[in-house]
Amino acid sequence: MRFLVDVCAGSKLAGWLREMGHDVAEVKSINYRMADDEVMAWGARERRVIITLDKDFGQLAVATGTARASIVRLPDIPFEERKRVLAAVLARYKEDLEKGSIITATEKRIRVRKLTARY
Repeated sequence: MRFLVDVCAGSKLAGWLREMGHDVAEVKSINYRMADDEVMAWGARERRVIITLDKDFGQLAVATGTARASIVRLPDIPFEERKRVLAAVLARYKEDLEKGSIITATEKRIRVRKLTARY
């Protein structure tokens, strides 16, 4: 899969995704302070799944009413657990991400919101 890792999600997570064979871009490689709408546009343009901790991305996707990019949110997950939780998301919800979804994953729960517009 193709991913765009937000600054807050961490370079170690990006490195792990690369080790797993994924195509990974990092926001910090272009602009450490890139605005959320610019990150969304980048993700959509390159058909990348955005990995973030911020709730702003989900709100932005819903507010615009268009599926600009799939999003995986990992809020309140200690860094050490992010890989485990993300691996579970990718194993179970890869198809949802390919079709356009916002997935919020915590250590105990995974919530999927399918985007209504075509991805």
